[in-house]
Amino acid sequence: MSCPFNKESLDKLKTFIDICKQKPEILNLPELIFFKDYIESVGGFIPPSQPDMDSTTKESSKPDIEPEEVVEEVQSEESDIELDMEGCIEPDIVDDNHNMGDSSKIPTEEDCDNADEKRMAAMSEFGENNYAKAVDLLSEAIELNPASAVLFVKRGQSFLKLNKPNACIKDCTHALELNPDSAAGYKFRGRAYRLIADFENAAKDLQQACKIDFDEQADEWLKEVTPNAQKIIQHKVKVERKKAEKELKERAERIRKAKEAHAKAAQEEAESGAEKEFSDSPGVGDFYKAFQDPEIMAAFQDPEVAAAMQDITMNPANFMKYQSNPKIMSLIQKLQQKKFPGGFPGMGGFPGAAGFGGGAGGTMPPPPRSGPMEDDGLD
Repeated sequence: MSCPFNKESLDKLKTFIDICKQKPEILNLPELIFFKDYIESVGGFIPPSQPDMDSTTKESSKPDIEPEEVVEEVQSEESDIELDMEGCIEPDIVDDNHNMGDSSKIPTEEDCDNADEKRMAAMSEFGENNYAKAVDLLSEAIELNPASAVLFVKRGQSFLKLNKPNACIKDCTHALELNPDSAAGYKFRGRAYRLIADFENAAKDLQQACKIDFDEQADEWLKEVTPNAQKIIQHKVKVERKKAEKELKERAERIRKAKEAHAKAAQEEAESGAEKEFSDSPGVGDFYKAFQDPEIMAAFQDPEVAAAMQDITMNPANFMKYQSNPKIMSLIQKLQQKKFPGGFPGMGGFPGAAGFGGGAGGTMPPPPRSGPMEDDGLD
């Protein structure tokens, strides 16, 4: 006996079953409730649908390739290294009245001479450890000649003696702006950095001071800060290396997630296309409408009918067993009346049922004749 299903209908049915295997929750759609009822009537189980399945599918089809922001933990560079802090002091707060002179002033020869006198007086006070008095005299000299880098260096040196490293740094920085080759400016600023535990900048300034004009005291101070400075530099290299490694891992992870998202979107798009192709196939719309018919749905609620239809679905040749069953044949007749174009989708035809590929001309085969045959007198 030949298969009662034509190739086109079988292809449609296979497509539909493939979709159901991949996304069984699709059977919860209102259009397919008839098939869900049938599966459950023969003991099958349909997983519950996910909330907003359609919207979720649409949203998931758009890959989100923007990575989440990674919050970096800000840590001190010295947080996990041990530094020798001996000799360091609490940083001072620079006074707002810190006199830097009038940078626009052009000193006269007399101003320069008077400034030199103030400077010599300040150095005399400095030699007697009267550092505050030296600062005052140098401030007066700066008022007279604000273009002199030496005056700012000397006052910075005096501030250093008063344990005011930040005031020293400010004066020496200004002195280096006036004279970038001031070895003394680098020397005393480097020492001030060391007192506030800025060992890296201290080492840089002291190295530059020795480079411009070697000084034994500057060299001694440089040797003092070098161990801590090297620890900080090595730590920074380590931190930068870890940061680079982390960025590479994060970039690789972003690429991996983006590829997965694109692959998922492509798969869902392909599945969506297969569903649309199946639903747009000729006769499939009538297929849905037929199984939404109350009488047909009611017929499938009958366990006997459901079991028979499952038996026929599994093996179309088994249809012959049910030709004498009025329930089955009644259902077939109802399906026939729907007049599916090209036959019942997925079931190219049942032998003996018009419109289902079993009989020509859309009629049921004539019932067998009963009783003895009459002699026609031809023999």
